[in-house]
Amino acid sequence: MKGVIYSLPRWLEGISEAQMKWRGVCFLNVCILIGPLALQVAAQAGSATSVPVEHVYAKPGGVELKVYIFSPQPQKTPQTRAAIILFHGGGWTLGEPQWAFSRAQHFAELGLVAVAAQHRLSDEKKGITPLEAMADARAAIRWMRTNAVSLGIDPKRIGAYGWSAGAHLAVCAAIFDDADADSRISAAPNALVLVSPAVSLGRDRWLARLLGTRARASEISPDEHVRGGLPPTLVLQGSHDTVTPLDGVKRFCERMRAAGNRCELHVYERFGHLFTPAGTPDDGWPKPDPATQSDAMARVDSFLKSLGFIN
Repeated sequence: MKGVIYSLPRWLEGISEAQMKWRGVCFLNVCILIGPLALQVAAQAGSATSVPVEHVYAKPGGVELKVYIFSPQPQKTPQTRAAIILFHGGGWTLGEPQWAFSRAQHFAELGLVAVAAQHRLSDEKKGITPLEAMADARAAIRWMRTNAVSLGIDPKRIGAYGWSAGAHLAVCAAIFDDADADSRISAAPNALVLVSPAVSLGRDRWLARLLGTRARASEISPDEHVRGGLPPTLVLQGSHDTVTPLDGVKRFCERMRAAGNRCELHVYERFGHLFTPAGTPDDGWPKPDPATQSDAMARVDSFLKSLGFIN
């Protein structure tokens, strides 16, 4: 990948092992999202929005939070479309919506209105925790439903796609939907796509540190709060993942199915976090396998087609 400097960034110097575990994921996020797919985006730019439209969806504490809308080509016969919102990973402390742009472009090419969402990043000095990011994810989905007419989307066909910590935000929007009593607008997505998801966090020391005294990690661990009525879910996971281990992901899916929910789990044997080949550290500088990436994206497309999100 041209233009990438293969050296340890200064912001990684001197941080703890736990921090390295989660923050190293940001490297993988960048490589996965702006690597091979960037070429596809350039080739396809003529058939869908290549430059997204920016909107402010919330201003918590005066901080403007933005979404970036990728729209398909206009239809000859106007009709509402399915939509998908994307949440980036980065251990709740790092990342930006731009990391999801190539994925959003891909979905727009398939006829979806794709939304790359910003959320607040955890900052111990400012008192920002993953709880705020969870609230932002819910607010972004509610904003989409509130503005469904102007966005041209079907409010009953909004999917959420997330990877690593971003997958945690996606599934938590469904599990911890705190619909406002006045507006009654739900934040729950109608479908979930979770890649190397952080869904079993009860003993996660990094999350516990970020939460401080605000909450226990188990209180926001998806596998501890599964119930019936959750959206159909696709999970893509590596067998050798050291960041979000397979055992916890399996437990989440088993509990989903036991509660009567649809949960499809595909395990990539001998791959780690976000499709890093086994034997290569998956919590530092990544080397995701392109063929596995392509297969995973094809599975995502098939899953969304099965739900009627894609024609």
